[in-house]
Amino acid sequence: MTAGGDGLDDRVPFLARLEGGERQALLALGSPMAYAPRQALLREHEPSSHVLLLLTGWTKVTAAAPNGYEALLALRGPGDIVGEFAALTSKPRSAHVTALEEVRAVAVESARFTEFLRGAPQVSMTLLALVSDRTRAGDRRRLEFASMTVRERLASLLLDLARGSGTRTEDGIELQVPLSKQELAGSVGASREMVQRLLKELRDRGAVVTGRRALVVRRPDLLRRIAGAGP
Repeated sequence: MTAGGDGLDDRVPFLARLEGGERQALLALGSPMAYAPRQALLREHEPSSHVLLLLTGWTKVTAAAPNGYEALLALRGPGDIVGEFAALTSKPRSAHVTALEEVRAVAVESARFTEFLRGAPQVSMTLLALVSDRTRAGDRRRLEFASMTVRERLASLLLDLARGSGTRTEDGIELQVPLSKQELAGSVGASREMVQRLLKELRDRGAVVTGRRALVVRRPDLLRRIAGAGP
């Protein structure tokens, strides 16, 4: 969720990186799928049967710790690909993918996907670049978060969400990803109660406005100061 490297970064989705002909050829291999909010798209530890190319809607990628804590690893939205790692390695899925809202996708069988990649080296290189960008961004985020307080992590996360999925309105930048307080907590490694207290603090300072499922960033400059990202 943090920009990665030079040129394209991890926020540029897979389908947007492909040439028009490549994109259409890949999509033509699959079948349309639709998922309701909070429905599982992929389940952790299951064998790979297909990859999903997301067309509309946002999803969350999570993994469960042995103690039951659910960590939010990433958000994937329109144009993204999920399930590719298991398809390429023939290993069980390493994470759970859940719809945060109504999602439309194209499902491509793993065997057809890998066969397509063998005949399309440019698409293979594009996918490799995406995986590399995601890995670098994840490593950098873990390094940054290790030195941050929970308050700083939350401010940094809200800035990332505003940049990656925000829509500018009269009230500020409205986040389009409908994350609950528990999901925000899972992303910053804190309890739901702690995140709730910090959001109240940010509301009191005029940095954000929150609703049941909506969150609007009104003072990104203040969030940047809190995150230590500049004036």
